[in-house]
Amino acid sequence: MRARFEELDWSETRMGVISLRRRIEPSLKVDVYEVKLGDEFLMSSLFTVAEVELARLGLAEAVDADLDVVVGGLGLGYTAQTALADPRVRSLIVVEALGEVIGWHQRALLPDTAELASDPRVRLQRGDFFAMADSDGGFDPEAPGRRFHAVLLDIDHTPRHVLHPSHAAFYTPAGLGKLVGHLHPGGVFALWSDDPPDPAFEAVLAEVFDRSEASIVRFPNPLTGGYSTNTVYVAR
Repeated sequence: MRARFEELDWSETRMGVISLRRRIEPSLKVDVYEVKLGDEFLMSSLFTVAEVELARLGLAEAVDADLDVVVGGLGLGYTAQTALADPRVRSLIVVEALGEVIGWHQRALLPDTAELASDPRVRLQRGDFFAMADSDGGFDPEAPGRRFHAVLLDIDHTPRHVLHPSHAAFYTPAGLGKLVGHLHPGGVFALWSDDPPDPAFEAVLAEVFDRSEASIVRFPNPLTGGYSTNTVYVAR
C-alpha cells in the first residue's frame, strides 16, 4: 500500500533546509508533490496553473521563428516543460541555484515532469540566476555573452518578498537594465509573482522595457473550494 506521506529528499543548503515531499491529498485522493525551504512552502503540484501561464504568456510575446530561452528557477519543472511544448524553442537553459533540485529531475522523482532532464534541447545549469543576470557573461557559461529570445523567471515570491536579500537589486531599473543586455532586440522577460500587480514594479518595467503588462492568473483552489490568483508580468 502506498504511503500517505513520504519525504523523497532532504538537504542542508546555503539557503536553509530544502525538502521534497509526496503526500496523498485526502480531499482529492491524488499524489501531491511539495517543496519546502526551511519552514516556507515554495511550491506544490496542486497549484501549477501560474507556472504554466508564465511560459505560455511569455513565449506568446516572442516573435522569432526559433527561440533560445532561459528559465530562472527549476522547481517542479512545470514552467520549463510548458516552454518545451512551444515548437519554436530550440534550446532551453534552466538556471537553478541548488544542485539538489537538479538532482530530483535527474533521478526522475517528479512523475509529471520526468522527461524534462532527458530532452536534448535542455541544459539544467547550476548557478545563481541573479549573479548571472548581473554579469557580462550571462546565463551560458559555455558561451559567455550569448543572448536569448526570452527569460522566464520564477524564483522569489514577489519582487518585494525575495528569498535572499541579494536578489533585491535585480528588480530595480539598473538590475533589469543588465538583464536587457542578455536579450536579443525585441526579447521578452516574464516574471511570476504571488502578489497582485504591483504599480511600483510596473513603473520599473515601464522605465526599462518598451512595453509591459501584468496579467492576473486565476485558478481553482481545491483546498478552499474557491479561487486563488497569481500575477505574470511580461515585458518586451
